[in-house]
Amino acid sequence: QVQLVESGGGLVQAGGSLRLSCAASGSIFRISDMGWYRQAPGKERELVATIASGGSLNYADSVKGRFTISRDNAKNTVYLQMNSLKPEDTAVYYCNVKARTFSSGVYTRDYWGQGTQVTVSS
Repeated sequence: QVQLVESGGGLVQAGGSLRLSCAASGSIFRISDMGWYRQAPGKERELVATIASGGSLNYADSVKGRFTISRDNAKNTVYLQMNSLKPEDTAVYYCNVKARTFSSGVYTRDYWGQGTQVTVSS
């Protein structure tokens, strides 16, 4: 299967920056979309940003202009550069990868990272 390892979370003051990384490993045949989601206390998980294999981007309105998603296909890694952080960005951030493995055939499945805590203080 596919394993995702996230890193880069932490505590930062409002206006600061963090960069999250998520590296995928395993018997991967093909990765299509990669993205980041977050879940704040008492709220549902929401999309933050996605990046397709061809490079097309999708951002939540709340992070446009502040966050940048990118990927390194050679490393099977997706990044999230977070600038001008706000207390409202405080959440557990989850990496998501849509991938086919050598055993999954035509099926593309979702894989999730363990989550990394981002806390923005004011």
